[in-house]
Amino acid sequence: MKKYFQFDELGTSYRQEFIGGLTTFLSMAYILVVNPLTLSLTSVSDLPDSMRMDYGAVFVATALAAAIGTLVMGLLAKYPVALAPGMGLNAFFAYTVVLTYGIPWQTALTGVLFSGLIFILLTLTGLREKVINSIPAELKLAVGAGIGLYITFIGLQNAEIIVNNDEVLVGLGDLTNGNTLLAIFGIFLTVILMTKGVNGGIFIGMVITAIIGMVAGLIEAPKQIIGAIPSIEPTFGVALEPIFSNPSEVFTLQMLVVVLTFLFVDFFDTAGTLVAVANQAGLIKNNKLPRAGKALFADSCATVFGAILGTSTTTSYIESTAGVAAGARTGFASVVTAGLFLLSLFFFPVLAVITPAVTAPALIIVGVLMVSSLGDIDWKKFEIAVPAFLTIVSMPFTYSIATGIAIGFLFYPITMIIKGRGKEIHPIMYFLFLVFLSYFIFLK
Repeated sequence: MKKYFQFDELGTSYRQEFIGGLTTFLSMAYILVVNPLTLSLTSVSDLPDSMRMDYGAVFVATALAAAIGTLVMGLLAKYPVALAPGMGLNAFFAYTVVLTYGIPWQTALTGVLFSGLIFILLTLTGLREKVINSIPAELKLAVGAGIGLYITFIGLQNAEIIVNNDEVLVGLGDLTNGNTLLAIFGIFLTVILMTKGVNGGIFIGMVITAIIGMVAGLIEAPKQIIGAIPSIEPTFGVALEPIFSNPSEVFTLQMLVVVLTFLFVDFFDTAGTLVAVANQAGLIKNNKLPRAGKALFADSCATVFGAILGTSTTTSYIESTAGVAAGARTGFASVVTAGLFLLSLFFFPVLAVITPAVTAPALIIVGVLMVSSLGDIDWKKFEIAVPAFLTIVSMPFTYSIATGIAIGFLFYPITMIIKGRGKEIHPIMYFLFLVFLSYFIFLK
């Protein structure tokens, strides 16, 4: 085992790897709660049950997808990188694809499956790197920041800090409301923990906030800690059904945009995370990422497995850097994290205490982390600033990640050509311009 994971070459040990794997798990364990709440649209009232995914089944799918993806990453690519259903992509799945577009969640899962299969194909053929390189860096950064604002907006709504206002669209909520006060407490607590550099600060903040909620009588205490694993039957294999039973809903322009969005965001989430983690761990060699193809293959396989199990796109997590900071250097840390995700399946009853008020701080803080890319955009160049800015603000303002990407990708070729920099635009960007132009023309 030590030889396979190159413990001696990388100066690590079983203890160091275990601590690193545990730290990564604690840093991202919030997804076990946030993902089922998001995909089941718990925070949205007056919805028919047919639009909501089964909470228990999504919990199991989330844990299994994270365990499988992380295990493959650890054993195949040998990187200390953990995977799970991605924040932002799950919000896009639930709030844009299902709630706004009206696409059934079963069909949306098919879209995730298609994006994963395309991801595998692009990875095996080497086309993935070409597509990534065709997208200007500024737009990649803008997409990440825009998703961060989008997630934060959802968190503020879930906490009822931001509420509907018929006169000005949105406004400040009732800050004397018990659940809103609980969420505000959670935000302050999580900010303190993250500022102090506490490993697993988001997860710890959620736990303490839930406990305070139970003490205050705002949350009902769980009747048991360990229980039976929920059935995954409501979501397992459902992604395959629309392909044969209702292909007219699957093969549409709207679904093409959905698939491209899943694919696009996962592209850059994975690339950015792998580079960040490898840099921090000192694994970059001659400005290249060793075993990059295997790492990308692990990520794409995880998305396919996740879709079949019943969850949104599974991707690499930037929280893996917390595990690296704690000592993780090899894929053995990922094996440890995967094992902890499997163990978490038995603690489903505890998740009843995790309400939207408890998860709101996690969404807001994750948003803070994601907008850090804003500083790397060259705002002094107007031809760059315009598409980047419109990409960022369009996501929360239109409540759609896809719309934000489409607007930014439409303006980028226009401003660049007007500036006389048309030759710098990759041909693929012109193709995407036509795709998104068609999106606005034909989409109601």
